[in-house]
Amino acid sequence: MRSVLRPTALRGAVAAVCAAAALLAAAPAGASAAPGPAAHPVAAAAGARVPVEIPGPERGGDAGSGSVRVPSAGRAKPSLGLSEAERTADGAVTEMIRNGPVADRLDVVVVGDGYTAAELDRFHADAKAKWAELAAIEPYATYQNLFNVWTVDAVSRESGVSGDPDPAAVRDTALGSYFWCEEIERLLCVDQPKVDGYVAKAPAADLVIVLANSAKYGGAGYNEPSATLGYAGISTASAGHPKSGQVAIHETGHSLGKLADEYFYPGVPEYEHYTGAEPAESNSSTLTAAAMGAQRAKWYRWLGAPSPDGGQVGAYEGGGYFVTGLYRPTDGSIMRVLGKPFSLPGTEAMIAGFYRYAHLVTPLTPTARPLRLRDAAKVSVPRLTGPDGRQPVVRWYLDGREQKWLAGRTEVHVGELWPLDLRTHRLTATAEDRTPSVRDPEIARTLRSSAAWQVRL
Repeated sequence: MRSVLRPTALRGAVAAVCAAAALLAAAPAGASAAPGPAAHPVAAAAGARVPVEIPGPERGGDAGSGSVRVPSAGRAKPSLGLSEAERTADGAVTEMIRNGPVADRLDVVVVGDGYTAAELDRFHADAKAKWAELAAIEPYATYQNLFNVWTVDAVSRESGVSGDPDPAAVRDTALGSYFWCEEIERLLCVDQPKVDGYVAKAPAADLVIVLANSAKYGGAGYNEPSATLGYAGISTASAGHPKSGQVAIHETGHSLGKLADEYFYPGVPEYEHYTGAEPAESNSSTLTAAAMGAQRAKWYRWLGAPSPDGGQVGAYEGGGYFVTGLYRPTDGSIMRVLGKPFSLPGTEAMIAGFYRYAHLVTPLTPTARPLRLRDAAKVSVPRLTGPDGRQPVVRWYLDGREQKWLAGRTEVHVGELWPLDLRTHRLTATAEDRTPSVRDPEIARTLRSSAAWQVRL
């Protein structure tokens, strides 16, 4: 989602004010969404607002429906409060998946809403099921060992969430989740400060998923980085709907991959042709394939390659909501259509996003003290789980010179480094991911990490 996105008119939306109704009238019949040119007329009275992406219609093909600004604090309603027993269960943190220290892993925090104290077992089962769905999609499948996953129990007084099954349904829940956000049935919003209160209980948070105790289709993408906790974004999803996991995966394309939406709106005024500057997102460009190749720009390294989402990588016109003037890498990746894989350029962007938070080398031997003759340097390197069996390349260096005979090892004894003199030496272990899914040298340089020790005899 681009940082300049504005409110949208949506298929099936109910306008709350005349200006919103006028915006709907500008959209063609059956259009899933069309970003609007003006701020929502009631935004000034609603307090702080944040941009969120709207999922596409349940029975449509579009992965998203533009964006709208919503109240950060949701629809504030007084809560009757929790009983003493409920307060005891509230806020408990569970280590669902632990693959390494939080400093070296991408930490995902899953918080549930609309689960009573008696339903927390169901929340944990829902969290495992949704993570399993996400971890089955590439590149998550190959890189799943780069992730830690934590659950935080948010105890609600009432089961379910507001807006399910209809706008009249109001429930007292921990995170204030509600459908019909901004009068859009499938838009599932939350009280972000309340979410942050629970997320802060986890050891670390790089990505947040909020699961609503509901089988109703819906979700939202809060894809702006948190100014207070630093996580990349929040994806909301219905725990019980079969398409909700796909909604969450699409949203991580924005928050982790920094990818643009690839869908567009035929016949919608102001979104027929793009005339702006070159977009910052790696999967959106004003350049044709020929111009991209000539200028060695954007995804030119992938042009002509067969992509897992079908067809070949090229420059397909339409994207970023505009019918013409912007190009996308493939015809229908998950950034356009739910249920599709990431394209090759999208996969590369997601891997880059993973490595913004995760590191391959974790020193198991403390690096703060010098190693002596009887000591050993030990590291942990996560295994990749791709079908090709490829693993990170581990190498060792002494005073900057590679010790090729130590390649691939995760433990080296100082005594093996003979001959050493009485000077202080530097021993370094590096691990590098040489994935063919990354062709950009700048990204490739980020797929390497190291640990170093001083060695004194």
